[in-house]
Amino acid sequence: MNQFDHLKDDDTGDQDSSAVLREEKSDAENSSIPNSNGRRKTISPGAGEHPLQYNYTFWYSRRTPSRPANTQSYEQNIRQIGTVASVEQFWKFYSHLVRPGDLTGHSDFHLFKEGIKPMWEDEANKNGGKWIIRLRKGLASRFWENIILAMLGEQFMVGEEICGVVVSIRFQEDILSIWNKTANDQVTTSRIRDTLRRVLNLPPNTIMEYKTHNDSLKDNSSFRNTKITL
Repeated sequence: MNQFDHLKDDDTGDQDSSAVLREEKSDAENSSIPNSNGRRKTISPGAGEHPLQYNYTFWYSRRTPSRPANTQSYEQNIRQIGTVASVEQFWKFYSHLVRPGDLTGHSDFHLFKEGIKPMWEDEANKNGGKWIIRLRKGLASRFWENIILAMLGEQFMVGEEICGVVVSIRFQEDILSIWNKTANDQVTTSRIRDTLRRVLNLPPNTIMEYKTHNDSLKDNSSFRNTKITL
């Protein structure tokens, strides 16, 4: 059991799938709203709270699949919904968040280190890539929680390489991905892959895919033309 388990708020209640967040705003959500001088509030751990190694920001995006995707439309569709700096802030915010399995259509949740946008072109991402795991419907919520707890708990042991994680809800399948800074660092990418297998308890024959963000920029696709590994 780690610090996330024993501090978990069991009273998560039923999630309202018609909205990403419940009506009640947590401090983390309010942090994404600019104050009177146009700057966002700086989030820090409260007194007696357990600080995370990094602050993390939740993002949400949704688009109509029939419309062609491009950088401009993607940037318009992605929304910052909250930032957390401690274990307690994370659980408080997470308990108000709709579970991925309750989302509909073409939707994504992103959890990235504060200051990193979940875009291929971001300075922290441009030389990196992502591991991709395709899930059958019904598994997204559990796998999403497991991967974000592993990231927040610094279980990947690759220094500052991890940028963030994404869960992508699609019609036929759901997709989990974890982004790292340096795509050509094979030792690091292999360690991330092996840690993913362990923390998600994946069967030995699970197909895992990797794609560099540079390749995604070339073919304007997140999940096509990947490199497959077993």
